[in-house]
Amino acid sequence: MIENIFQYQFMQRALIAAVLVSIACGIVGTYVVIKRIVSLSGAISHAAFGGVGLGYFLGVNPVLAAIPFSIVSAMGIGAVRDRVKVSEDTAIGILWSLGMAIGIIFINLTPGNAPDLFSYLFGSILTIDNSDLYIMFILDLIIIATVFLFQREFLAISFDEEFSKVLGVPTELIYMLLLSLVALSVVVLIKVVGVILIIALLSIPAAISKQFTYDIKKLMLLSVITGVILTVVGLLLSYIFNLASGATIILVLGIAFTVVSLVKKYW
Repeated sequence: MIENIFQYQFMQRALIAAVLVSIACGIVGTYVVIKRIVSLSGAISHAAFGGVGLGYFLGVNPVLAAIPFSIVSAMGIGAVRDRVKVSEDTAIGILWSLGMAIGIIFINLTPGNAPDLFSYLFGSILTIDNSDLYIMFILDLIIIATVFLFQREFLAISFDEEFSKVLGVPTELIYMLLLSLVALSVVVLIKVVGVILIIALLSIPAAISKQFTYDIKKLMLLSVITGVILTVVGLLLSYIFNLASGATIILVLGIAFTVVSLVKKYW
C-alpha cells in the first residue's frame, strides 16, 4: 500500500516538501535551540500570518507576501530588544498577537472567502503545489548560503554574545540576520505545519539531535536527517489514517523526542 502512495503527484510534492522543510529546520533550528530563541521564533511565525492576510487582500500568493512581512517582524523584535525599554518576552507577546490580528483584519477586508485559510493556520502538506516548492527551494538556498558565509559569526553570538561584542563581532547586525533566517524558515514551513505549529518543527529535530552531539556541523546534519525521517513518517501516517497532516507530523516529532529523551536518561 505504501509503495503505491507515492504514485500520486500530490504525494510526490509532499515528499519533496518534507525534505525542503527539514533542511530549513535542521540548519536554522540548530541556532534556535542553541541560542534559546524558541519563543521568539514562535512570535515571528505568528506575525507571519499578517503577511498571509495581506497576500489574500492584495490577491498575490500568501507565501510570497509572508516573506517581507516575516522579515520586518523579525527585525522589529531585534530592534525592540536592543533599543526599547521593554522586556523581550513582553515584545514577543505583543508581536505574536499583533501579527495574528493584522492577518485577520486583512482577511476580513478581502471580498469573498479564504478557502485554504486553514492550510496556513494548521498546515496542509498534501495541498502544496509546484509554485510553493519553488519558493521553498529558493529560500533553502538562501538559508544555506547565508549560514555558510556567516557560520563563525552565528556560532559566536549563539554561545556568548557579550564576548563576541568584545572581540569586535557586529553582534546586533548578526543577530538581526539570524532572526531574518528564522523568518525565512517560517515561510518555508508555513504551508507544511501552519503558523500555529511552526515552533515545534523548528525546535524538536534540533532538540532530539542535540542529545547525541554538540558539534555544530554534525548537529545540523543530524537535525536535517531527523527532520526528514520523522516528517515523512508523519506524512504517511496522516495519509493512511486520514488525519490532519501538520498535527500528525508534530505528534510524531513529539513522540520521538519523548522516546529519545527517556532512552538517553535510563539507558
